[in-house]
Amino acid sequence: MKRFYKSVCTFGLIAVLAFARLGAAQTQAPSKTPEKAADHPAPAKPAAVKPAPLEVPQLRFEKYKLDNGLEVILSEDHRLPMVAVNLWYHVGAANEVPGRTGFAHLFEHMMFEGSKHVPTNAHNSLLEAAGASDINGSTDFDRTNYYETLPSNQLELALWLESDRMGYLPDQLSQANLSRQQDVVRNERRERLENSPYGVVEEGLFHQIFPKEHPYYGRIIGSHSDIQAAKLEDVQNFFKLYYAPNNASLAIVGDFDPEKARGLVGKYFGPLKRGEDVPKIKAHTPAIATERRAVVQDNVQLPRVYMGWLTSPIFKPGDAEADLAATVLGGGKSSRLYKKLVYEKQIALDVAVNQQSLILGSLLEVQATARPGVKRKTWRKPSIASSKHFARRGPLLRNLPGHETCLNR
Repeated sequence: MKRFYKSVCTFGLIAVLAFARLGAAQTQAPSKTPEKAADHPAPAKPAAVKPAPLEVPQLRFEKYKLDNGLEVILSEDHRLPMVAVNLWYHVGAANEVPGRTGFAHLFEHMMFEGSKHVPTNAHNSLLEAAGASDINGSTDFDRTNYYETLPSNQLELALWLESDRMGYLPDQLSQANLSRQQDVVRNERRERLENSPYGVVEEGLFHQIFPKEHPYYGRIIGSHSDIQAAKLEDVQNFFKLYYAPNNASLAIVGDFDPEKARGLVGKYFGPLKRGEDVPKIKAHTPAIATERRAVVQDNVQLPRVYMGWLTSPIFKPGDAEADLAATVLGGGKSSRLYKKLVYEKQIALDVAVNQQSLILGSLLEVQATARPGVKRKTWRKPSIASSKHFARRGPLLRNLPGHETCLNR
């Protein structure tokens, strides 16, 4: 407040002086012989200031491979005394075989059941006791990753834990552990999909976009029947093929000494044996030639419209453009669709647009929830600007109020 008052006073003083000078000039007697304009040419315009060049932040990193095929990425950053470890396995729902949907996600849960030198459920407790945070794993169509952030002096603990379950998980696999995680995953499906408002609709959207034999047809979490049908032998074979050093990438970012980190990586991951070469996914994503529509019934109060387009695969020409287009169209309350449908036309309660970049073909998704009282016919002919990077036609789903049908009931 003091700074503000001082600034106001300073501005007021400058203004008073300016007006005083102006008044003094006006009270001076005019010259007897007025000067010609040519005697005082107009001052030259100041040269245009060139904008400073855009400084793009540089992400420094080191990338190398161990003899067993493990890819290692090191990025040094000493701003905080913390270090983050992220281990990616290049396997996801797209690698599943028919009748085993949800298996990659189920296996992610099995990775927290302990390994040869780590007792059951001790992985998280050991990290938490060392001050770690953000401990978790995630599964997508194309990858599965495991990560933790911890104090810099605890980097060795994280590398030991991750290497132990990469190399010695089968020693702890048991039918009891598998049965427990099958129940956990099925309950997760109920919680996130079946008993969550609009939770079942995205599964229906993927069913419309991808053919039944396509790796992206089913949801990542899988079906109840496929999850329950998993056998211990399936888990062991899955681990042997996909959870090998040559199918993984290890990233270490934060406050660490590179030479020491390389030594620790070699110490814990170097002795692990290389696995078999992982077979490439052989799948074709057909273009959508005609518009497809479906209605999904759910126990919700307001209708919601979902629209989806097939877009370019991740890192291919058009993927970045589609990602930018999604942000412009529906990346917040100042986006174009949000302003048009929520503020101007007032027919939607909310709008969101997302680009999900995937290896076999990406998906641009638009969703809008109808405002209370808006009739369904308003949504029959949606007007969404298309791009040359988008398929000309895509599926349109309406999520309407109704009774939810859960597979477990």
